[in-house]
Amino acid sequence: MNKYRTYNCNEIRKENVGENIKLAGWIQTIRDLGGVIFIDLRDQYGITQVVASGNQELVDFATKIPIESTICAEGTVRLRDDDTVNPKLDTGLVELFADKIEILGKRTKSLPFEIESSRDVREDLRLQYRFLDLRNESLKNNVILRAKVIQFMREQMIKKGFLEVQTPILTSSSPEGARDYLVPSRVYPGKFYALPQAPQQFKQLLMVSGIDKYFQIAPCFRDEDARADRTPGEFYQLDMEMAFATQEDVLNVMEEVIFNVFKEFSNKKISEYPFPRIPFKEAMLKYGSDKPDLRNPLIIHDVTDIFEKVDLKVFNGKIVRIISVPEGASQPRTLFEGMTDFAINECKAKGLAWLKVSEDRSLQGPIAKFIGDEAREEMLNRANTNAGDAIFFIAEHEGIVEKLAGEIREELGKRLNLIDDSTFKFAWIVDFPMYERVDNGKIEFSHNPFSMPQGGIEVLNSKNPLDILAYQYDLVGNGIELASGAVRNHSPEIMVKAFEIAGYNEDVILEKFSALYNAFHYGAPPHAGIAPGIDRIIMLLANEECIRDVQAFPMNSKAQDLLMGAPSNVSKKQLDEIHIKVDKKD
Repeated sequence: MNKYRTYNCNEIRKENVGENIKLAGWIQTIRDLGGVIFIDLRDQYGITQVVASGNQELVDFATKIPIESTICAEGTVRLRDDDTVNPKLDTGLVELFADKIEILGKRTKSLPFEIESSRDVREDLRLQYRFLDLRNESLKNNVILRAKVIQFMREQMIKKGFLEVQTPILTSSSPEGARDYLVPSRVYPGKFYALPQAPQQFKQLLMVSGIDKYFQIAPCFRDEDARADRTPGEFYQLDMEMAFATQEDVLNVMEEVIFNVFKEFSNKKISEYPFPRIPFKEAMLKYGSDKPDLRNPLIIHDVTDIFEKVDLKVFNGKIVRIISVPEGASQPRTLFEGMTDFAINECKAKGLAWLKVSEDRSLQGPIAKFIGDEAREEMLNRANTNAGDAIFFIAEHEGIVEKLAGEIREELGKRLNLIDDSTFKFAWIVDFPMYERVDNGKIEFSHNPFSMPQGGIEVLNSKNPLDILAYQYDLVGNGIELASGAVRNHSPEIMVKAFEIAGYNEDVILEKFSALYNAFHYGAPPHAGIAPGIDRIIMLLANEECIRDVQAFPMNSKAQDLLMGAPSNVSKKQLDEIHIKVDKKD
């Protein structure tokens, strides 16, 4: 028998009446009703009411115990009086009538905040006292949900024949899109390990070594700035790779896993799989984003060719996109003024033109007089616009217009309450460009340098790099990127040529990716993989807006661990051992 408890605090029921039991937990509340003490005793599993009366010494003792202390209460289970039954609790029909209470851990300091309302407290204080914050029921439930989701994911992958393999945490630095966390070597002065941004190279090496289907719940470390859906420091992903696999093989496996996860842990309606496959170019045109929220029914249409024939100087030489809003003409003028202010102040646009469509399909609005009948009809037909609708115009240069139109679409969806919060809508974004031109005019990899170009070595030798597509794919859900993956390049010849186009010669490959490049010379199978972000999936399932609320001990937005005091100073002796001298500027 356990020394401190015979039941958890959510377990006793009517059937236990008359039993002598022990419960242990934290005192959530104490109510003194004049000689009768009621204690709400809480543990991870729930709450049980503990009552003390008749024994004045015990009552006096209990009244002096500070809330949030831990106690062991022993006594008899009895039914509650009818007027004290609590239907909100699993144990609401019964209570523990205590004849003994022992303090196990007494709270000796003042609470920095009330536990039940901790989520209303400023975040820095919550993170400093995270061990108290985690006593809050909603935050504790997020951590429990996280554990259950990870366990379910692991079971799903094992059922599908994947082998769980742990890859190294200390590895070499490699350019994978973010800054590395570096670890100095004591044994090799002046040299450094790096914490892995992802197990990318290792999982590909596993494929070369003969492992057929790999996965792990992988920690990843990136020195990045925080966002609402991204935490600095570390995050976790369901990392997987398959040998002798195509893009569709990976998508088929992963969408079933994701569907099952959301079905198991959410009551919302979920997109049936197979999820839609949307080419990157189409996504940027129709939604203005490569992670579109498909709950928003608004679609962006290109009308540049129509307005090339319209004498409207503000649109001249620009790409013109429109968003048609069904029944938008009846919206109050504040919507149109508010959207214009949003475009100017939040999106840094020069303005936002709009029109209303009358019952006779004529146009009303600031630019209506410039649009002739032929252009009007062509525009209305292209966007499936009807009488009573409204049209918003976005005119900008390539590379800017897509993002701006996407922001306008997203904001319209919010302001018009078009987002269905009762559903999860998933889609695959596919056919990403292999390369992009950056600000200095240089050609760079646009997504993942390890990806296989569509068409192989032939397209690398013959096509304009900006026209080459890669076997790369992202899973998006409700406007959030949940996973990113690719069919991997497994050919040394293709690898050299692909990096050459991006301005890197073979020496760079040998320096940064020597293990992978070398392994490809020993018979590598075609392979492909993906890595859904666990933190973001939990954030969606828990209906949280901030990723830190689904992590047990997160850093703050400035990459500080306020609980443990990291990053921290270390002694000169420690620095000397790893051959580091700190040159700290004021």
